[in-house]
Amino acid sequence: MTKGSSEYLLLGSIIALAIAFSPYLFYLYEIFPNGPVWENSVFRYESKYYEDVLTAAWTYLGKIVPLFLLFIWFFTCKHWWYHAILIPATMYLYQLIIVFYDDYYLDSAFFMDTNGLIYLAPFFIIILSIVYLIRLKIFDRVYGLDLSELDETEVSVFSNISDKDRMEIKEFQEDNDELEHSNVLVEDYYRKL
Repeated sequence: MTKGSSEYLLLGSIIALAIAFSPYLFYLYEIFPNGPVWENSVFRYESKYYEDVLTAAWTYLGKIVPLFLLFIWFFTCKHWWYHAILIPATMYLYQLIIVFYDDYYLDSAFFMDTNGLIYLAPFFIIILSIVYLIRLKIFDRVYGLDLSELDETEVSVFSNISDKDRMEIKEFQEDNDELEHSNVLVEDYYRKL
């Protein structure tokens, strides 16, 4: 038992440190050089769209850090709606891909950012559908509703008592003929439930 709690504490500490150092992660752009080309012994990077490596790094980190924090939130969230976090995460991921594409290829004939919502709309609809279905399942479990019972009961839109409950009240009234007031019967019925 101690091993499980210490692993949980270690993981929580790592996540807390990652969140605490996220501003420092964002300000890493300051170590990049000014100018259109960054050369080192490993690779060569040329910023075509921004014409400045520092500006490109600022833009990339402006997308990567929120995406990183959203993924931490998604993987550590215990609420039923945590799938909805994927929507802003997808938006940041899409923007990061667009920024990289525009800076690397500089294809002025094709800018991907012009109709971004059209490309993301199917994904948003799928995620929102999943979140709504999860909400329905939880609502049904919390309130004990079974949608298959709707076929068995005749639900009246204008009455706050369902026909099934009305039939049970009528049976209860028939069993207790000695009582005359129906309001007393309804209250008595609900007390017995």
